Amino acid sequence: MVKLSKIYTRGGDGGETSLGSGERVAKHSLRVAAYGTIDEANAVIGLARLSSKDDPDAMLGCIQNDLFDLGADLCRPEHSRSGEDALRITTEQVERLEIEIDGMNAELEPLGSFVLPGGSEAAAYLHLARTVVRRAERLMTELAETEAVNAQALKYVNRLSDHLFQLARRLNENGKIDVLWVPGANR
Repeated sequence: MVKLSKIYTRGGDGGETSLGSGERVAKHSLRVAAYGTIDEANAVIGLARLSSKDDPDAMLGCIQNDLFDLGADLCRPEHSRSGEDALRITTEQVERLEIEIDGMNAELEPLGSFVLPGGSEAAAYLHLARTVVRRAERLMTELAETEAVNAQALKYVNRLSDHLFQLARRLNENGKIDVLWVPGANR
């Protein structure tokens, strides 16, 4: 468990931060940007949870915890000595998302158009979270071009954006109040 007795350390005042391995890197490094964007997505999911309850809220609670796991995974490079015992995203976490996506999909009508963010407050926040997750995924795949990134972490973040999309539709009365794109409607 993590114990935080002091919040500020002054260690980052010069524009660097420490990874979980102890290695010092620039705060603008790709790895830090990736796990910082995961943290941003987690915050948006927290906003969505203010308007969700029951099973959707439980799913989002699991996802928020997973996102801290993902941040821990990303902040300990696999090449470091401490990377061997690091917390990593697992196949089971990816599979849980897939099972939940399939369950939600079974209750939703197929789409005839793209969905615009909106409908309900929770759905709008989930669409925002989905776009932040997609940005994190782009950063993670870019990082993976030059450094080792857990393959399950990449799968997880890819599935998560789909999960958030489906959950947004579910929270929009199973798609009944989805706002659909009408191509060229304002020409």
